Amino acid sequence: MRIIFIRHGDPDYEHDSLTEKGWREAALLAERVSAWRVTDFYVSPLGRARDTASLSLQKTGRTARTLPWLREFHAPINDPARAEGVIPWDFYPAFWTKEEGMYDREGFADTPVMRSGPVKEEFLRVSAGLDGLLSGYGYVREGGVYRTDRSQTVRRDAVIVLFCHMGVTLYLCGHLLGISPVVLTAGFFLPPASVTVLASEEREEGCAYFRCQTAGDTSHLRLGGEPVSHMGYFTEPFQG
Repeated sequence: MRIIFIRHGDPDYEHDSLTEKGWREAALLAERVSAWRVTDFYVSPLGRARDTASLSLQKTGRTARTLPWLREFHAPINDPARAEGVIPWDFYPAFWTKEEGMYDREGFADTPVMRSGPVKEEFLRVSAGLDGLLSGYGYVREGGVYRTDRSQTVRRDAVIVLFCHMGVTLYLCGHLLGISPVVLTAGFFLPPASVTVLASEEREEGCAYFRCQTAGDTSHLRLGGEPVSHMGYFTEPFQG
């Protein structure tokens, strides 16, 4: 089974839509998506994700189910190094790396800065949303793996595409891979209109684990001559 996360195109946050560049990115993305054999499409309820998905859905003649928990991860915290009521990532490295709990896949949510907001509750909510979705394909969460011998409807050939956002994608990847989302949000950049693929490996019968095959891929943009956007990154992205 494959889970494909797609970040929305270059955003116009003021209008919760896409910039002109974002629409060009979405068009190039649609050409790529149209070549895939997709089982089901899912989309965040936010406009920038829905607009990005619209061109792919139009190109493929498909529809997408809107999942409320796919919206951008929303759990404002009070960060003493930044401000109050800010997103629970983009921490300054000199701050978060001193907190050993930030490296803990479960303990990160119990650090003082994360406890200043509803991070733990939101993480549990979005993780439960993903696990509930996967259970419909026969992948049932048990500890850190997914059991495929607990269901008679395992869809090992399923390919699901989720149009959403960088923050929620990395938090969900943390859940799937057993890695602190703080490490992922601080250490990985997923450009606008990029593709991140995780596929299940069942090396032991009935026991599946999702492994990242590619993260933040933008080859469709490069092939179309569209520069990669730096939105959400603090230096210019590599264009090679």
